[in-house]
Amino acid sequence: MQPAVNQPNGIFPSVCSLDCPDQCGLLVHKENGRIIKIEGDPSHPVTKGAICNKVRHLTGLLYDPQRLQYPLKRIGPKGEGKFARISWEEAIHTITDRWKTLIAQEGPEAILPYSFYGNMGYLGTEGFDRRFFHRLGASRLGRSICSAAGGVGYKYTMGSDMGTSPEDTVHAKLIIMWGINAVSTNMHQVMLAEQARKNGAQIVVIDVHKNRTGRWADWFIPLRPGTDAALALGMMHILFAEGLTDESFLKEYTVGYEELREHVRQYDPVSVADITGVPVEDLYRLARLYGKTSPAFIRIGNGLQHHDNGGMNVRTISCLPALTGQWLHKGGGAIKSNSGHLTMNEKALQRPDLMKKATRRINMNRIGEALLELDPPIRSMYVYNCNPAVVAPDANKVRTGLMREDLFTVVHELFLTETAQYADIVLPATSSLENTDLYASYWHHYIHLQQPVVEPYGECRSNVQVFRLLAAAMGFTDQALMDTEADMVRQALDYPANPALSGMTYERLAQDGFVKGEVKPLLPGKLNTPSGKIELYSKAMKLDGYSPLPVYNPLPAGEEEGPFVFVPAPNHNFLNSTFSHNQKHVSLEKEPLVYMNAADAASLGIGDGEMVRLWNSLGECVLKAVVGGEVLPGTLVSQGLWADAAGEKRLVNSLTPARLADMGGGATFFSGRVRAERAAPADMV
Repeated sequence: MQPAVNQPNGIFPSVCSLDCPDQCGLLVHKENGRIIKIEGDPSHPVTKGAICNKVRHLTGLLYDPQRLQYPLKRIGPKGEGKFARISWEEAIHTITDRWKTLIAQEGPEAILPYSFYGNMGYLGTEGFDRRFFHRLGASRLGRSICSAAGGVGYKYTMGSDMGTSPEDTVHAKLIIMWGINAVSTNMHQVMLAEQARKNGAQIVVIDVHKNRTGRWADWFIPLRPGTDAALALGMMHILFAEGLTDESFLKEYTVGYEELREHVRQYDPVSVADITGVPVEDLYRLARLYGKTSPAFIRIGNGLQHHDNGGMNVRTISCLPALTGQWLHKGGGAIKSNSGHLTMNEKALQRPDLMKKATRRINMNRIGEALLELDPPIRSMYVYNCNPAVVAPDANKVRTGLMREDLFTVVHELFLTETAQYADIVLPATSSLENTDLYASYWHHYIHLQQPVVEPYGECRSNVQVFRLLAAAMGFTDQALMDTEADMVRQALDYPANPALSGMTYERLAQDGFVKGEVKPLLPGKLNTPSGKIELYSKAMKLDGYSPLPVYNPLPAGEEEGPFVFVPAPNHNFLNSTFSHNQKHVSLEKEPLVYMNAADAASLGIGDGEMVRLWNSLGECVLKAVVGGEVLPGTLVSQGLWADAAGEKRLVNSLTPARLADMGGGATFFSGRVRAERAAPADMV
């Protein structure tokens, strides 16, 4: 059978490439060589044909008239967005000539790659790119902007990024969505929860904002930002005090439960209510519901880890399933991430052996500071799969750094994004439907092979293709920089250390499209912790300078910045800044809003629907107020990363701090403090 890319008409299987846990199976409809429709693949065992609006309207993004089609070079001042068309030959020659000069004068660490997961394909996102920059000797990027803090916290307790199998959660009788707007960011977990609900399950949502998921819940529990660990510790206090723990499970499968029992006495319900804003009676109701219901499942979200205490928040919540023995009940337990189940051969994929020596690592959350203050300085930045001018914290500092005339910036993108506006060279990127790549969900247990469905748009090229060109122009002759996509897939899957990949081959994926890993329940069995058990008391944490028992660490006071904690959460129709440039998605989302408690609004004289100025020492925003009870007093919540618009101040990350979280170098997007006032006409421009 001919490859899909060579067939002008038909319906072809595919996979969603977005940074989303669901990683949906897709069916792509083609007529005359052009994609006319995208729908869900009903044969996919988990996603079952349901897809979100973002993917349903993806054709509008693929064929958007603003999509880049050929390389560009800057012809005006930085940031002005004036470019001229050039050939690929000129683009590659310009980049590599500049880099050769930089390397000769200042060394290869003057060059920094900056990327994240705008496309989740392994080959282009953490494969060929890493090989190239390892060989180049460039500075390395600490890619910790998303799930780093919580990942470390969860691993201290459970040993790895592994949790409950999503399909099993239909058996749960209690589902707690904690710090996740799953309706907008994990819709298939919501579908599974709906099946459980039909069988009698109760759904509880714990969050700082009564968003779509909070409105869908049977019971919504609002709490103050960054107090999640305190709430979990208060639950533990009640579980132990009222004999609602599974003592036989604790004895066999955990370490430190007696120490924890004594430790949580200090987190009495009255104190916890004062910290969290959750009433004492609700705390008792929640703890008793959790202690008396089985199977009970917790979906741990990303939101609660984007605080200064984010790692400890996740560490603490991840202890709860052990107290009631939920890991032995089908559908019980928790999911923070399931990426550990499908771990591939990272060394074979990324080839760190290509580095001649270890190079400095720069945390991506501090890119603004790095561009302006690092010594020796960054002289060139290569940006792909990411839009740091909008996505990175302390965005005004980031943009000031990008304005440096001595910073040679290359951006490989689908659109002329805010970051691309500052570039010296812009390269047009293919979409995932024009590439070969390998995908593994960080929620369900299926691995997908994406093969090209359509020819590249215009002169667009994939990450792998561009890095091959750059490697050749730099004179690199290493075989690793000449491997084909098929070679790389085979190398990634050749990993006997992970038995879940047993029988997983390139040929099988090429034939079937997706294959389920041979994943087994975590317990009974040995975990990847030092003790092999769930570590309620962690000696490793003590050695690393943390409390070995879960604790509540308050957020920094920060009153000098303002009385409100500002939480810039995701919205329903964008994914970070992806789709924020597309008119269809903008029209669906309508406008940027800020949610404010009615008591706070009244004290400031702000009415529902009025424009509000938010500001701190880092920057300012002007957003429309939604006044009501969706958030607790002292909390402000916005949704979405909106593209720049003339005369509008809506860059929410101009307000977010670049401080690092307690673990993993994670981001603290949701711990920023701001002041607020009714906007004056002069504030609008």
